[in-house]
Amino acid sequence: MKVSQAVDTRKSVRGFLPKPIDPDTIRRVLAAAARAPSGGNLQPWHIHVVGGEAMDRLMGIMRQRVAEAPGGEEREYDIYPRELVSPYRDRRFEVGEALYHSLGIPREDKQRRLAQFANNFAFFGAPLALFCSVDRRMGPPQWSDLGMYLQTVMLLLREEGLDSCAQECWAIYPQTIGDFLSLPPERMLFTGMAIGYEDPEAPANQLRAPRAPLEAFTEFMGI
Repeated sequence: MKVSQAVDTRKSVRGFLPKPIDPDTIRRVLAAAARAPSGGNLQPWHIHVVGGEAMDRLMGIMRQRVAEAPGGEEREYDIYPRELVSPYRDRRFEVGEALYHSLGIPREDKQRRLAQFANNFAFFGAPLALFCSVDRRMGPPQWSDLGMYLQTVMLLLREEGLDSCAQECWAIYPQTIGDFLSLPPERMLFTGMAIGYEDPEAPANQLRAPRAPLEAFTEFMGI
């Protein structure tokens, strides 16, 4: 698979087949992804991979936790800016509405929308989960390194015929996940990721999120 094909076919998959993944494949992908750019070669990413019996335990914990605290826990960072302005606010609204439309859930059906959001915390049925954490002393440049590492992971997964869904929603349960992963006090949870084989029949997977055209975000100078 060419890199351009991996970029074009990568998407947020929200429905996975119950098909096991060879652990050696994940090890190979995570090791290869470490060639991602890293300022000063700090390599600030810390990765946990969860599957099998550990995944079953986590799902049990999350079913109870989501029922007890559906709004989550005290946040350690804002997933989105608190004052999200146009065009960013518009893009977020557009893709959200497109997702719920693909699922046949109208805007006024708050209960079904909440139930769909809760599926995040079951990794949409994926057999493997990844969590990324970072030392609290790191700053925005190192957080950008995390993004480059995770993007490289997702593209290499495509090369292996696997799919993924990056899930910053896990950041609303930082205490629960931190306890489950036994994160040391100096490290904080950044994001989770579902990993598996796409279920092509899942309605949510019919969505291809739109992207802004080149001229909306690029200025050329001297060329």
